[in-house]
Amino acid sequence: MKAVGYHKSLPVTDKDSLVDFTGDKPVPAGRDLRVAVKAVSVNPVDTKVRMRAQPRAGESPKVLGYDAAGVVDAVGPEATLFKPGDEVFYAGSIVRPGTNAEFHLVDERIVGPKPKSLSFAQAAAMPLTSITAWEMLFDRLAVAPGNTPDGRALLITGGAGGVGSMLIQLARRCTGLTVIATASRPQTRDWCLKLGAHHVIDHSKPIPGELKSIGHERVALIAGLTNTQDHLPAIIEVIAPQGRFALIDDPKVLDINPFKGKSVSVHWESMFTRSSFKTPDMIAQHRLLNEVSAMVDDGLIVTTMAMELSPINAVNLREAHGLIESGRTIGKVVLAGW
Repeated sequence: MKAVGYHKSLPVTDKDSLVDFTGDKPVPAGRDLRVAVKAVSVNPVDTKVRMRAQPRAGESPKVLGYDAAGVVDAVGPEATLFKPGDEVFYAGSIVRPGTNAEFHLVDERIVGPKPKSLSFAQAAAMPLTSITAWEMLFDRLAVAPGNTPDGRALLITGGAGGVGSMLIQLARRCTGLTVIATASRPQTRDWCLKLGAHHVIDHSKPIPGELKSIGHERVALIAGLTNTQDHLPAIIEVIAPQGRFALIDDPKVLDINPFKGKSVSVHWESMFTRSSFKTPDMIAQHRLLNEVSAMVDDGLIVTTMAMELSPINAVNLREAHGLIESGRTIGKVVLAGW
């Protein structure tokens, strides 16, 4: 089968940072599905793993990829949720080979049915960011689903990125929160408003002043999606007493002592936790992807695909990694077809 991987952690400008190769078709076991991959998308985690996890000398190339949409080709002996021919989408596991291959193994408990109304490329943009946004909103920030007016506001730093694009939609469609996103360019501001944000403020300016300008001196809930280390002083200032702060990025230092006076709770979100540790509630990701798929087909939320490249190969994946590393992408970059 065709696949894309790497032998050494190299800058994406190096032609050997990602290379095409041919590998063996994997054999499903247990609750595995073997999926014929039709489309993948690229996330910041792809670029981070490429630079920090290098295969040992003599090993096969390491395959990245944590988003996919495709067709079930075969199932393991214990699989019950899907059958060959089913169209699916999912985000995979960080401790298994990735989705940048023609055929990929994935535990069915973290797989959902592909939205019928979307192409494979459009669907591939959604799983990782949908899972992350869903878990951050409902599990980490403990927001109760429902459209009853809540009275609280959710501040999303970096609203136009992949996770922000889904978090805006889920918070607007599934809760009664006031949704405030941050963006610093006209294009990103328009993107956030289009997805449903009530307000968009400029994170290149002092956030406390920006919030006051829209009548929100304090916010109860904050989702830190990017540049948390830079935004932390402002977050400490604007979060309400007994508020909740959840983050997904990797600040070099995270001093949470200043939150003590306000009794603020701090929560990390990693959508790979359930699959990496095979937690008892691992199947929650299958269920939430079912919900996301239904919401798409009901017209409540939309794909966040902003760019499509074809085919899936090393040249195009290097381009996609470069775009992600620029820190200026809107929505998701997707690759489709072999």
